[in-house]
Amino acid sequence: MQNREFAWTDSDFNKVQSLIYQRAGISLHDGKHAMVYSRLSRRLRETGHHSFEEYLRWLETHDGPEWQEFVNALTTNLTSFFREQHHFQIFRQYLESNKLKKDWRIWCSAASTGEEPYSIVMTALEVLGMHPNFSLVASDIDSKVLATAAAGIYRIDNLKNISSSQLHQFFLKGKGQNQGFVRVKAELRNLIEFMIVNLAQGGWPFRDLFDVVFCRNVMIYFDGPTQRKVLEDIYRVMNPGGLLFVGHAENFSESRDLFVLKGKTVYERI
Repeated sequence: MQNREFAWTDSDFNKVQSLIYQRAGISLHDGKHAMVYSRLSRRLRETGHHSFEEYLRWLETHDGPEWQEFVNALTTNLTSFFREQHHFQIFRQYLESNKLKKDWRIWCSAASTGEEPYSIVMTALEVLGMHPNFSLVASDIDSKVLATAAAGIYRIDNLKNISSSQLHQFFLKGKGQNQGFVRVKAELRNLIEFMIVNLAQGGWPFRDLFDVVFCRNVMIYFDGPTQRKVLEDIYRVMNPGGLLFVGHAENFSESRDLFVLKGKTVYERI
């Protein structure tokens, strides 16, 4: 491809593949050349480097905030409210069938810009009432999308799958210069703890076990050994009988020693 701002070689791409795998467990396939060039070119401009070789060499010899920017640039965040509706129906049924449970702990492990964790909380409040014994950890590897999630501000045009009653109950409409936007009400945001968690690295900062884990459309970026390691780590932070929700393209039937299939892309921790 001609007229590129920066030289871009197979060696540069291979180095990016290696670094993002080491740092985040993400396996970039060879068809991602254009995406990687486009996203990392911005990092070269921001940091003042004149070549990918120079930038990547510098990255390897520094352990500062640019690593987070590197990971942010190469992660994909595609989400929406109540995405994969059948999951929320199963989650609702699980809550309803265990209403006498005193304390619920949920983990949304790929929170992105917040639509998924807020969908989880809305479902829980509808079943358990507005003052439940319920807490949600919402994590992501991307610090910028987590900041958006914590703010809980969205364009009203993007609230597909949100009913009018949910809009009234759970959101505040913006006025004046905030017209066209909504903000998630504080009573929802206060039920969520937002934190950066790298799924591919161990040592997760959780003291108590989770009853439900949403880990959707993350494992597709990992190779087989990394998937298995992450599943083993999720198993260790879950209560027996807890539910694991995964993405529509993800299948973990080979890990039947950890999880058994309970429904469409829903597994039970054994």
